[in-house]
Amino acid sequence: MQIRNLTALTPAGEAGVTWPVGINAPFLPKSRFEVISWDYFTEQHLFSCPDGSPKCELSGASKADVSEIIESAVEQLNHLYQPLLRFSKRQLLNGYRRFDPTRGMEYTLDLLLEAATQKGHSHVLAKRVSLVRPLSKVEIIPMPYVTEATRVQLVLPLTVQDLDFVANFLDMFAMNTLDTHDNALLTLLFIYHPYDAQRVGQVDVFAGVKAMVGELEKRYAEVKIPWISVKTEVPSQVKLMDIVSKKHPVDTLFFLASVWTEINMEFLNRCRMNTISNWQVFFPVHFQEFNPALVYRGEQTASSNTDFLRDGHFDRHSFAEACFYNSDYMTARTKLAADILDRDEVLESMEVFDVFLHYSGLHLFRAVEPGLVQKYTLRSCNPRLSEELYHRCVLSNLEGLASRSHLAMALFEQEQANST
Repeated sequence: MQIRNLTALTPAGEAGVTWPVGINAPFLPKSRFEVISWDYFTEQHLFSCPDGSPKCELSGASKADVSEIIESAVEQLNHLYQPLLRFSKRQLLNGYRRFDPTRGMEYTLDLLLEAATQKGHSHVLAKRVSLVRPLSKVEIIPMPYVTEATRVQLVLPLTVQDLDFVANFLDMFAMNTLDTHDNALLTLLFIYHPYDAQRVGQVDVFAGVKAMVGELEKRYAEVKIPWISVKTEVPSQVKLMDIVSKKHPVDTLFFLASVWTEINMEFLNRCRMNTISNWQVFFPVHFQEFNPALVYRGEQTASSNTDFLRDGHFDRHSFAEACFYNSDYMTARTKLAADILDRDEVLESMEVFDVFLHYSGLHLFRAVEPGLVQKYTLRSCNPRLSEELYHRCVLSNLEGLASRSHLAMALFEQEQANST
């Protein structure tokens, strides 16, 4: 009421009152690129799907959201028109919704209603209603103090399939951390197949990597890069972290990396700031560049600094990179051990992300990370891992090939070549 009274005294007058009263006005786009699109839905289907398909079944939280909105709309209509009219829903004809970051979720519903009078007469009519689910109860969450001075312990698991990429990883590590004297250390995990482990006395498959490490230690006299050798057919992420965890203090901040990760100071600082002991763990989503053979097809590779994230995508299927404190991992791992009694087949089907998700009360911060850019390469997917992990690896490879437009152009050119 106060807002209404005061708005009448402003230059805009009563026309300046936004709906709903007290909620921010809708976002006004300044160009066509800023227009927020509406998503169409019915009571059974959604026509704007997360996976990009044109139609998918309405389920889960989305279905509960639509049901609640329809019930609320009918309830508000009855509140306005009772006791003269009583409305009941027949059908949702059309539904539209969009998320406005300045105010919340907006809805427009075309409802087919049956209106009954006090005398018992009824009539079917269509009614359009608008609703807003506002962003309410905004509060400042107190966060523990963190600093960028924390030492980061990098952990790099390596298999035989990763040998071709180790040199680039070590070069980037030396350039962006050792040369800059960043407070970061590196531990290597050599994962030997049982067959290779038996022959390590004659032929060490990781001899070249160990030689590179030796060269780095000679170049940087104050730096030591330890390695741990592990023999296993199934390089389970949880089993590997169990070994590393026992060899470091409980207050260690781990960054679990992959061999394609290009270490840089910008990301390491975000790793420090986004990982809070006994509060939050950080699982960044790296940016995966597409296959240049499909994207550029012989043309010059783009090198502009402004569009360095253009030809690729954020790989949501990968959970290889993670930042967490050793104490938090040990706590969650203890709960996991009590639950599964260290059954190997269960550990082989889990990643570190699953351990924190199911066995810790911490915040899991999963966000896109533009500071982690990986060059295209075809990952080696281990069929000995669980079906879900193997399937996720295959999907990552497939979606990392190129965008739909690039793939379509490649198919078109192939068909053109075959027809001539």
